Amino acid sequence: MFKRIIALICVFLLALAVFSGCDNAKNSDLKVGFVYIGAIGDGGYTYAHNQGRLALEKELGVQTMYVENVSEDLATCKDAIVGLIDQGCTIIYVNSFGHGDAAFECAAEYPDVYFGHATGYLLADNFSNYMGRVYEPRYLSGIAAGLNTVSGKIGYVAAMPIAEVVRGINAFTLGVRSVNPDATVEVIWTNTWYDTTLEKSAAQELINKGCDVIAQHCDSTAPQIAAEEAGVKSIGYNASMLDAAPKAYLTAPLFHWGTFYIDDVKSIIDGKYQSRAYWEGLKSGMVSLDTLSANNVDGTAEKVEEAKKQIEDGSLYIFTGPLKDNAGSEKVAAGVAMTDAELQAFDWFVEGVIGTVPTGN
Repeated sequence: MFKRIIALICVFLLALAVFSGCDNAKNSDLKVGFVYIGAIGDGGYTYAHNQGRLALEKELGVQTMYVENVSEDLATCKDAIVGLIDQGCTIIYVNSFGHGDAAFECAAEYPDVYFGHATGYLLADNFSNYMGRVYEPRYLSGIAAGLNTVSGKIGYVAAMPIAEVVRGINAFTLGVRSVNPDATVEVIWTNTWYDTTLEKSAAQELINKGCDVIAQHCDSTAPQIAAEEAGVKSIGYNASMLDAAPKAYLTAPLFHWGTFYIDDVKSIIDGKYQSRAYWEGLKSGMVSLDTLSANNVDGTAEKVEEAKKQIEDGSLYIFTGPLKDNAGSEKVAAGVAMTDAELQAFDWFVEGVIGTVPTGN
């Protein structure tokens, strides 16, 4: 009797696998194209997007194509998009803020193609934007930085001066000062998303100023390598960077882009697509904090976990007043929570940040 039950279970599981395989086979003609600002081997931002692409292939059985190192120049980006459409792609994702205008123009020209723009804000019937609330794990990484600094000086290598980057710096600094109220975060702008030479030299400049933890919002592992070589600690971004800086690396805010890609493509396959502004956080699994490395001081994990639970249950909303800017002026009154619209227009630094947000961006 027992053997018969086991046999029936095996038959059921086999049938389930076959059914699942047949279901995915229905999707095998669907082609999804990705336009990447960097290379899939950058160890950071584009690498993370490409992991999402691979997760999409595995989960839904669709075909995918990608183009690497596509600049934010309008004509160059449009050429990359049209090239993918000409190869049969009916869904296109672009992964850099500056790709938005090109993708939006193509969406108007190709109304039967679905488009998604990472980190953007534009919407149309066949055009969505998507992002993770990465400021949540950035806050958590700030707690790690605040507990691990000895000098009280933390450096931050920042890419482009847009609201997304400013918001991340502010969340990180609020996390730092939640456990180390006198610590500062000094920012150097590189004005590029990916330039290993500039990113490393910016990190070295911050280290020369006495910063003993280096964080980043840029796409390569260069700041991590600079920290490793200088014997200080580091906070990565987009992917685990432990291999690049085994003695320096503490943790990193991570994206799980496959969470969106799978959900979005499935909605198209199921005929339930609606354009949307997708912006989800820790609870959804869209973002997370990487495992804390052994380089962290004792007590870091407990403080991080406490704050994580509070963010997820809603008892901690990071951008709640009183908040002052770094010139001492009150920007958000006590007890007032900033709205999503305000977060998406962030153009000032919170108290504790050393640096300025360039105007005209």
